[in-house]
Amino acid sequence: TIDDDRDLTNTSHVPIDQPAPAALARPVIDTPLATGIRAIDGLLTTGQGGRIGLFAGSGVGKTVLLGMMMRQTNADVCVLGMVGERGREVNEFVKRDLGEAGMKKSVLVVSTSDEPALLRIQAAKTATTIAEYFRDQGKHVLLVIDSLTRVAMAQREIGLAAGEPPTTRGYPPSTFSLLPQILERAGRTDNGSITGVYSVLTEGDDLNGPVSDTVRGLLDGHVVLSRKLAERGHYPAIDVLQSTSRLMPQVVPDRQAQQAQRVTELLAAYREHEDLISIGAYQTGTNEVVDRALAWMPAIEDFTKQATHACSPYNQSLEQLASLAEQATKLPADSPESATSPYTSNEGASW
Repeated sequence: TIDDDRDLTNTSHVPIDQPAPAALARPVIDTPLATGIRAIDGLLTTGQGGRIGLFAGSGVGKTVLLGMMMRQTNADVCVLGMVGERGREVNEFVKRDLGEAGMKKSVLVVSTSDEPALLRIQAAKTATTIAEYFRDQGKHVLLVIDSLTRVAMAQREIGLAAGEPPTTRGYPPSTFSLLPQILERAGRTDNGSITGVYSVLTEGDDLNGPVSDTVRGLLDGHVVLSRKLAERGHYPAIDVLQSTSRLMPQVVPDRQAQQAQRVTELLAAYREHEDLISIGAYQTGTNEVVDRALAWMPAIEDFTKQATHACSPYNQSLEQLASLAEQATKLPADSPESATSPYTSNEGASW
């Protein structure tokens, strides 16, 4: 059944265990993916057919960010696999985060945390198979799996019950062979593309756990959400310095890559001297890069902030990035506290 228990019609049976596209048959990814999120489109640009991970602990805005991506990304179809989620959160996500606009182009596959481990794994595979169907129809598909960690945990249950030896943190070898089998099925073909977004829960905000470490090596990039930023009310809480996009150099012009590098250079300089700045021990004039970082940090933070239902068009984000990068090459004539933000207002954000 589907949508209020209406019967399915014109169905066809497809195995959920499909091989990934052949390596040499995959076209080069050269088209940027517009997500409507400034921090990603400007500083961490990914491509249509790429695979990115969303690494986050609990309570830092992961689900809301996924909802924003599904509503705003320029995809023909969105497929969401909710694996191991709390039952209460499913309807909340559909009504609050995805909304009516997002549901019009979305397919949901749900297996809650109380269901058997085998069903949870099948949910992830089913969502991937549905995405493959639309890709074969020539569509650009956004596939979201929330979360890949719970897929790994389900396989751990099955593997240990089958007598496999536990390895790192109790995960059996079959867990680490299952992950690439699922992830490699996304990507671009001659017909269409599947852009995969896979959330990864970081236990205790540890980015070096066995699942996190393995998945990072399999994906084309990762976006890390910072608890420190979330506690300051900075949403989306994207830690640009810990995040990366391996596809960005091949999907954006050199000029944009240089502009993004200028901004991240200031972010890195500010973070390196943040302790001195916070206690007032840094002396202006000691380091020109730090001086510029200190002056333009409010503008950079405004660029990376965004309200929940505020969509930033891709070209507009690039224009704002270019303006910010141009300003960041020099010290402002006036105090940055008196400057007005050129970016979309964040009032009314609900994360």
